[in-house]
Amino acid sequence: MSVPGTRILDASPEPPPSLVTLTHVIYGLHALSLVIGLTTAATVVGAFLFGWPSIVAVILNYVKRGETRGTWLESHFRWQIRTFWFGLLWVALCGFFIVATFGIGFLIAWLPLGIVGLWFIYRIAKGWLRLVDRRPMYA
Repeated sequence: MSVPGTRILDASPEPPPSLVTLTHVIYGLHALSLVIGLTTAATVVGAFLFGWPSIVAVILNYVKRGETRGTWLESHFRWQIRTFWFGLLWVALCGFFIVATFGIGFLIAWLPLGIVGLWFIYRIAKGWLRLVDRRPMYA
């Protein structure tokens, strides 16, 4: 119930500029892992999940996550963390499939692993573009 003559203030305060910059750095670290996966003998999936840039990025997400609570950056941190962990889950399921088929599934597993790699690229690009526009992630 609101009192007549009062304004409702935005419940989502503006985050400090340093946190916005940090969020850009975290997307940049994830993007660096993707570039490493595309330009070296590593795969996109392998570089994203096991490369030092993405591991540092996820650690930063967890360390600084509390500072983003209540701001639109909170959704970006959730998006970045979920991208990493859901990617790891999909890769683990592909690995289980390979083991369950006694290695025969290795030939078939490249397709879902390629899809996971494209999914990583999509998630980082979409999140970073929304960050540039200063918009929260909606999922």
